[in-house]
Amino acid sequence: MAAKDFLFSSTYRLKADFQNVAGLGGGAAVRVGGIHQGTVRTIQLPSQPGGKVTVVMDLESGTRSIIKKDSLAAIKTEGILGSKYVEISFGSNEADRVNDGDTIGSEPPLDIADLIKKTNDILDASKNATDNLQSISAKINQGEGTVGALINDKSMYQEAKAATTEAKAGAAGFRDNMEALRSNFLLRGFFRRRGYQDSTNLTRHEIPRLPRELYSKRFVYDAKQVFEKPDTAKLKNQKALNEAGQFLEQNKFGLAVVAASAGMRGDAEKGRELTQARAMVVRDYLAQNFGLDDTRIKTIGLGETSEAGESSKVEILIYPVGINTAGAPKQSARNH
Repeated sequence: MAAKDFLFSSTYRLKADFQNVAGLGGGAAVRVGGIHQGTVRTIQLPSQPGGKVTVVMDLESGTRSIIKKDSLAAIKTEGILGSKYVEISFGSNEADRVNDGDTIGSEPPLDIADLIKKTNDILDASKNATDNLQSISAKINQGEGTVGALINDKSMYQEAKAATTEAKAGAAGFRDNMEALRSNFLLRGFFRRRGYQDSTNLTRHEIPRLPRELYSKRFVYDAKQVFEKPDTAKLKNQKALNEAGQFLEQNKFGLAVVAASAGMRGDAEKGRELTQARAMVVRDYLAQNFGLDDTRIKTIGLGETSEAGESSKVEILIYPVGINTAGAPKQSARNH
């Protein structure tokens, strides 16, 4: 829901102060109970150093029954690398209602970079602990110092050695758990919910522009037909792509391009990444399920295009043998 959606609604204004806004921008969504109920009107810098940044928000008047003076505003991120938005918590029953222009409390935003740094610090600390334990164990084995003298007592030596081994195993296990946690946090949350694993793979088979030459065959799909949700690249109706896959399997071709485009709505950069992901997912399905030369299947994420209108599309454009994509001007798939 864009800012313009609230132009003809009854709204009121609230403010919240933050030490920093972590990349939040004007026009960002404001959610109440997870539902889009407002828009960030503007963000104001402090008048002097040491002050706080003020986020000014316009909210639907219907939220006054649940947003109270003890409600808190928090800056959150859609997934891990998605858009920033403001989430306002419900107030308590006994608290007073907010008035137009009130300033409510806030929570500091979660900084992903800081979280990753803390994870790395913990991993480094566990490595140092393991190294120290290995050094102590070596000195015990060599009979150095007071502790080394305990070697003559075999039972105490065995207990010390067992304790050292257990501590080393615990540190190694902790390190493995933290690595798994970081992997799950960064990859399995944001990307997997959107139908792919890692944004670094989106451009692996991408071409910079569509060929000048006219395609010999074209398959067109509305995004709603093949993907689960408007903001994901997760396939829901793979069988719709089988006709194109069978054609590629049974006919000679020089190049096939999976071109995905989005309608002129929402964040442009997010739309670009979404179309890249959708093109990649469709290409992978064709390559994995049909007997064809997948080195000839390329992708292009066109992002938001005026030709797509309000809808999103995926097109599979098949070019004849001998096609050359070098130096071709970038264009929309709908111009052919």
